[in-house]
Amino acid sequence: MTPVAARPAALDRILALLADPPAVPDTGAGYLDLLGPVEEPAPTLAQSVMRSSFLPRIYERVWRPVGFNLAKGWPAGPDTAAEQALLRRRLGLGARRHAGSGDRPDATVLDIACGPGNVTRALARGVGPGGLLVGLDAAPRMLARAAAEPVAEDGPAIGYVRGDAVDLPFADATFDAVCCSGALYLFADPWAALDAMTRVLRPGGRLVILTSRRPRLPVTGLTVSTAGRAAGIRVFGDAEVTGALAERGFADVRRDRYPLAQIVAGRRV
Repeated sequence: MTPVAARPAALDRILALLADPPAVPDTGAGYLDLLGPVEEPAPTLAQSVMRSSFLPRIYERVWRPVGFNLAKGWPAGPDTAAEQALLRRRLGLGARRHAGSGDRPDATVLDIACGPGNVTRALARGVGPGGLLVGLDAAPRMLARAAAEPVAEDGPAIGYVRGDAVDLPFADATFDAVCCSGALYLFADPWAALDAMTRVLRPGGRLVILTSRRPRLPVTGLTVSTAGRAAGIRVFGDAEVTGALAERGFADVRRDRYPLAQIVAGRRV
């Protein structure tokens, strides 16, 4: 294990956010590992792919942009850069207009199921230098790649945690913003995961979720749902995620709808 003095400052800040911090933190791989040395086998095909050794190498440049852009109706839908800008706006994060600009909040932001950190780093562009970005995932290979990426010197601190998205390890009301981009449909219990996201979000904080969408056309929707179930992917109907946020007391709930994807956002009251 890495000695305490050798840990990056971001990991020390993350330790202070935990509900039950470990006595001897395991940060030897460059991220905080809260799950231990044994990785449980992925129960579905989709989860097995996400935890493979090959996917982290192509995820950011091939897998995610191609798959997600098609789901958003490319070329009519937003590309990756536009999608990431929309996520920042829905989370209330500012976009730096020029060097030294003070329009970015020093927010504490959680990116759930962060993979190799592509969305985490994109969100960081809307956070001031005093802020903190925390990426959480269960896949060691994804996190190793995320932790190896350089961090902007004039940006916020960024650190990564290996943890359970359904049983988040953080204290209540810890984060100003929570993002879950491209993962809710992989969870065995997405509503328990949503409960956990709500719990760690501060009152007034914002949540944004990019997830699957079932088309309205019966035949197409049936085909998409059947294919999704075979791969271990849940395909959400048009009112499921927005309704779940409303049930949990979120205000200003809004949805951006695409052919096979949707971005749902809300503010915790």
